[in-house]
Amino acid sequence: MSEDRTAEIVLSLEIDDAALADRLAALLGNVAGLRLAAPGEHAAATIIARDPRISPADIALTQRELDVLALMAEGASNKMIARQLGISVHTVKFHVGSLLDKLDATGRTDAVAHAARRGVIEL
Repeated sequence: MSEDRTAEIVLSLEIDDAALADRLAALLGNVAGLRLAAPGEHAAATIIARDPRISPADIALTQRELDVLALMAEGASNKMIARQLGISVHTVKFHVGSLLDKLDATGRTDAVAHAARRGVIEL
């Protein structure tokens, strides 16, 4: 069974900025072997671009949680975060637990990864 290397690749765009989405669609529309997916159509790949300055509405993080998350992303321990923010280690643990719940994460690294993917923080 031979593989058809000329098969068309279907690509979808999920881009917050409408002007950027239009520009990309125009550029990608001219690429041989590539077709943009129609609304609701299954795509082989998706380009996602979110404005990292905007926290998604479904994740309501407090400013302190964002501070803790930023330090977690830098690899800071609970003790280091507590010193940096002038709070107790117990309070840091509380914020970390809250972040894990809100981001549906299994651990600190997973929380940072989820936050970056969802545009809450920029790495």
